[in-house]
Amino acid sequence: MSGLQKIGLLFLALTMAGSSVSLAQQSGTSSYKCMIQMTNYMGEGAYIVVSLINGKGAYEKTLYVLGSNKKWYPDVKEWYKALGKKTPAVSAITGASVAGGDRSVVQLDIDNTKLNKDYKIRFESAVEDKEYYVKDLEIPLTTEGISAKSEGKGYIRYVRFSPN
Repeated sequence: MSGLQKIGLLFLALTMAGSSVSLAQQSGTSSYKCMIQMTNYMGEGAYIVVSLINGKGAYEKTLYVLGSNKKWYPDVKEWYKALGKKTPAVSAITGASVAGGDRSVVQLDIDNTKLNKDYKIRFESAVEDKEYYVKDLEIPLTTEGISAKSEGKGYIRYVRFSPN
């Protein structure tokens, strides 16, 4: 094999390796910091479930749960109903509930193949002895959607994402 052929093969190998890294990045996950600012409501801390919702409106994945006491999960009615009889294995993606006027910053890992497709991120909220909001906030999982400040309709004042 001549030196020119070896250089050509090396170039081809490097080009293919670069494209496979690019494909791996596209099909992997990206981490985002998600800041949730609450309204100034009176009462207990809110339980908030952050879910990935597919184009048919079905729950696809639980991304984060703010509120770690499983006793209160049934209060987040639609999410809990979507889980069926199985208790969610969410211990790795839970944090404290959030009180009125407070803010919380959580990390969300989102599958890159879902971005700019027909998906939404839903923020569902419940507070003990108060109103329940199945769609306190829904954000289209698009580049524009996750780069904007999004206003909530219930206990959530707004949500902002930033790349981690």
